[in-house]
Amino acid sequence: MTLSGFVRRNAFRNLRRSVLTVVSIAFSMLLLTLMITVWRRFYIDQGTPQSAQRLLLRHRVSLANLLPSAYRQQIRAVPGVVAVAPMTWFGGLYMNDKPDNAFAQFATDPEAILQAYPENRLPEDQLKAWMHDRAGCMVDAKLAQKHGWKLGDRVLIQGNVFPVTLELTIRGIYTAAVPSDTLFFDERYLEESVNWFRGYSGFYAIMVDSPQNTARVAQAIDEKFHNSPYPTKTETEKAFTLDFIATLGNVKAFILGICSAVSFAILLVAATTMAMAVRERTREVAVLKALGFTRRLLLGLFVSESVALALLGGVLGALAGAGLVRLMADAPQMTGLFNGLRATWGTMAVAVLLAALVGFLSGVIPSYSAANTEIVNGLRHIG
Repeated sequence: MTLSGFVRRNAFRNLRRSVLTVVSIAFSMLLLTLMITVWRRFYIDQGTPQSAQRLLLRHRVSLANLLPSAYRQQIRAVPGVVAVAPMTWFGGLYMNDKPDNAFAQFATDPEAILQAYPENRLPEDQLKAWMHDRAGCMVDAKLAQKHGWKLGDRVLIQGNVFPVTLELTIRGIYTAAVPSDTLFFDERYLEESVNWFRGYSGFYAIMVDSPQNTARVAQAIDEKFHNSPYPTKTETEKAFTLDFIATLGNVKAFILGICSAVSFAILLVAATTMAMAVRERTREVAVLKALGFTRRLLLGLFVSESVALALLGGVLGALAGAGLVRLMADAPQMTGLFNGLRATWGTMAVAVLLAALVGFLSGVIPSYSAANTEIVNGLRHIG
């Protein structure tokens, strides 16, 4: 029998215990893969290349506070600004309040929104059709596919924030670099329907000529409106997202806490399993040493068994975690921050390597103790 065959047979000698250990490690690595993926999305990923040139300007107090539409021309006059798109969250209901029918809706300027978000591709003829129809809208291709929409279809959205029901006609279906499940409609429609909204916008998306100028432009804009009745806060798209996440609580500490607890729990499970496995084979170890097996070889065999079980659990857990992430990203309840979320190969590799490290650490101490057991004492062992 080869050494690899020896390890494989002994790793699953107690099938029930080995399977439970693998399942426990796999579940822990599933959670770890999920948490690392979310961490990467929130705090590491920088988005599309165009997002590095994009700023988002809102009221300094809150996103709920509106800004004057007159700000748009003043922002456009700041050196380095390429495009300014007004955006207002509508927050309406499509059909009913079921999560399957939930998606984002923004009132905006048809031409400016594509200048501020050049990664969103819309055919020229569809853009012209939308610009000539105040009751028109454009929708994300993924969203259109989900609801079976096509050009010319009517969409009714009942307002929650605004006391109006939108009767929109789909004039464009755009392709986004990252699917957003978002519908854009002409802000003029909302202004004509809601009197008190005229002359205001929710926030502004600003495209800057280069990433190097974003900090300077943001500072210049905020200084321009510093003493106005509507002070502003201008920040990068990434910072804007992190500010929104911060409203949910200390997400960073929550993720770190889960990862730490998972790592500690899996270490305890694996260490207990290996200690039991080695202890019940004390007499066998003594026999192997009597047959000429060295301490180093025995140590390697036992540690290899522990690492093999941990690796199997790690691989299964990482794959299951990647599948869960994909399901979350495609679930209707997870629109917004998790759109396009995917577990990378690097994230899965981290989970597998951590599982292997846990297997090594949990197996090395009991294996070292067993390898150093005297032959006579091992043969006398009962248990």
